[in-house]
Amino acid sequence: MNGNILIIDNERHMCSVLKAALELDQHHVEVAYDGELGLQKFLKGEFDLVITDLKMPGKDGIAVLEAVKKRAPATEVILMTAYATAQTAVAAMRKGAYDYLIKPFEMDELKLKVQQILERKRLARENVDLKRKLRDKFSLDNVIGQSEAMVKVYQMVEKVAPRDATVLIRGESGTGKELIAQAIHQQSPRAEGPFIAVNCAALPETLLESELFGHEKGAFTGAEKQKLGRFELAVGGTIFLDEIGDISPATQVKLLRVLQSREIMRLGGEKTITVDVRTIAATNKNLEELMARGIFREDLYYRLNVFPINLPPLRERKEDIPDLVMHFLKKNQQTMDKIQPAAMRALMNYQWPGNIRELENIIERLIILAGDEPISLDLLPPQFRGEPTGASSSALNLKIPDQGLSIDDVEKELIQRALQKAGGNKSKAAKLLGITRRKLYSMVNRLNRR
Repeated sequence: MNGNILIIDNERHMCSVLKAALELDQHHVEVAYDGELGLQKFLKGEFDLVITDLKMPGKDGIAVLEAVKKRAPATEVILMTAYATAQTAVAAMRKGAYDYLIKPFEMDELKLKVQQILERKRLARENVDLKRKLRDKFSLDNVIGQSEAMVKVYQMVEKVAPRDATVLIRGESGTGKELIAQAIHQQSPRAEGPFIAVNCAALPETLLESELFGHEKGAFTGAEKQKLGRFELAVGGTIFLDEIGDISPATQVKLLRVLQSREIMRLGGEKTITVDVRTIAATNKNLEELMARGIFREDLYYRLNVFPINLPPLRERKEDIPDLVMHFLKKNQQTMDKIQPAAMRALMNYQWPGNIRELENIIERLIILAGDEPISLDLLPPQFRGEPTGASSSALNLKIPDQGLSIDDVEKELIQRALQKAGGNKSKAAKLLGITRRKLYSMVNRLNRR
């Protein structure tokens, strides 16, 4: 990585040698022969690094260091001197110097330090860019939908995000609970910290405890080394506990203790560890019903339900479907005119048991089926057109023999049957198969080449 470097030294020969060596590595280098002139140049430009001599007439290296750090704390400073003492070295480091070189020094030593500084700056910039992209991606501006129900959700998010309160997001599967949790995190004072998501339903009880709280070496068979849990990894940020209604009673007790005291104990451990973490939980289950059945602890419920946010199912916010369709089309490099009005009406009339996740999958499938043609009504699955869902598959009475069969042969037979039923009309045959005429030609050509 190339950088902008300022060299300040009253020894002109030293300036020339350093400038020539660093320019060989493609760095942009400027020089100044005293501290005052050096600071004037510094104030006029943007430098990644200042290399300055310690002993100079007028403003010395310490004065330069202090002025640079006051003006631009991110700019690193390396001090050079032939008169090194422990006292001056300690003073320089306390005032923010990156390092301290004793003259004469090897040029490779300086070059290595320069590369280390520039690499660290590159990583810092990438980290800032990544966090900015995350904030943009998970800002409320990117949560799709302007229905009254979603406006209420946005208002709730904006109210709770700046605070450290525990949030419980409730909604059916596929409604976007994790996206809302991310939006809360990215708008909170903890946005610079980690966002750690845990799907509680995807892990068995013993593994979930280890994932949440970590374990010590030898805590159980297979625990060959210490492992940090998700709560420790989320320190300074947010932990998102998805499907909280699926955790066991034993894990509920341990989670309650964490929420009450903000302390954990690793499996097999003997000391408590303080964890500064915000908790956001989510569920698609009726926790009140689970409490009545004795499956979910009442005290844990009240600890989690400090600030509930209810996400509406897609069938209750159908006015948002066109915006969501446009979003998923754009995500697949398509425009809104890709979908025909009749197909859009069918999408609007459907009840969406799988919510937004189901809509996204359907749009992706339709784009593949349509190819270069618009998405028409006939491409939608039967349930979108009011047809029974199992009709086409049961009519085939397809049986797989013991020796197996060829998918190509099945496709050929399907095309032949469709053409026979359509009286040889390829457009009608394509419609019977739920594909476009172009797709039918493509399949026929491909099968004929085999």
